[in-house]
Amino acid sequence: MEAAISTLVTQFKTFAGKDGSGSTLSRDEFHSLVTSQLPNYVKNASDPGEIDRLMGSLDQNNDGELTFTEFWALVGKLACKQAGFSH
Repeated sequence: MEAAISTLVTQFKTFAGKDGSGSTLSRDEFHSLVTSQLPNYVKNASDPGEIDRLMGSLDQNNDGELTFTEFWALVGKLACKQAGFSH
């Protein structure tokens, strides 16, 4: 599990650092991360409207960017869905 956590943190930082702040994901960074790293887990990952809706549902403070904590909520939801756990 430590390797999995390390990978998630590394991927978040890699994508977050592409345009500006290295501690948050912009819409474009989030879209890039989801389409390249989660194409089989996020339904309609290539649809920009779906990405906007997903990001809006995760962006708790409505600042237009995702912190790692906000992103982590997506990871938790996807893991629960994959495992068949209710959330």
